Amino acid sequence: MTAVAAPARRRRRRGDGRDAWLLVLPALVPVVLVSVYPLAQGILLGFTDARAGLNQAVHVNGVDNYTRLLGNELFWSSFRIGLIWAFGVTILQFLASLGLALLLNLNLRLRWLARTLALVPWAMPPVVIAIMWRMMLNPTYGPVNDAMRTLGLPGDINWLGDFSTALPAVIVVGVWAGMPQTTVTLLAGLQNVSPELHEAAAIDGAGAWQRFWHVTMPALRPVAVAITSLDLIWNFNSFALVFVLTSGGPGGETMLPALFAYNEAFKYGNFGYAAAMGNVMVIVIAAFLFVYLRGQARSRES
Repeated sequence: MTAVAAPARRRRRRGDGRDAWLLVLPALVPVVLVSVYPLAQGILLGFTDARAGLNQAVHVNGVDNYTRLLGNELFWSSFRIGLIWAFGVTILQFLASLGLALLLNLNLRLRWLARTLALVPWAMPPVVIAIMWRMMLNPTYGPVNDAMRTLGLPGDINWLGDFSTALPAVIVVGVWAGMPQTTVTLLAGLQNVSPELHEAAAIDGAGAWQRFWHVTMPALRPVAVAITSLDLIWNFNSFALVFVLTSGGPGGETMLPALFAYNEAFKYGNFGYAAAMGNVMVIVIAAFLFVYLRGQARSRES
């Protein structure tokens, strides 16, 4: 009887597997068409000499694009700027968002209004944010310089056009634009911290800082690792915000890798070479993603 039941169980498992694939297929097909297929095409394009223009012959050139890329100091300079931008925005964004999340987690009056206002940048497209900040940072009529003149400080700074201030100014805009999602995520994590843990620590004589460091932060660590890793990936991939703010200027001081590849493809028409740059960025993003997944696995184990 057992020998008869075993084939039936195997057939039932195969049937369940087919049913599962049929259920997943409607969601899987768009992912393959919109994400996996273009990614594969981009990777293959990086090994060709594809250029803009009608009836242009495309030939496979192996690793010629990557050999050329290794000697391109401008690209590696943009890569360095991209890492400074990504880590600078991510770190400052996390610190500012953590402070705001701690404040919004308190039982204050009009807390609902403060939480709503904190989400305003999230509702604005990056292009709109960039245009708004370009007006605010305008050296002639911008309110930022007006406020500095009111305080008796130098009020003629060209924030986005000066070599020494362009990248810091863009980083500040990036922090402001990305704070809402980080704040909301950290606030959700804070609300899951049990008040009994704080009460027990307070009874044991722990001060506010000790309770924050030894109770709040360990409970918040899984959420913090997740949102920080994702922010790093998103920030490294940034394009629209910096493109509208500075277009990579002045003198390439804010030239992120995505901007450099965009110019190479659509300004100079070197599609294959630009695709090779994109492939290098994919490798870096995959490394960030590996760190994120590893952090998530460690959080689950602990």
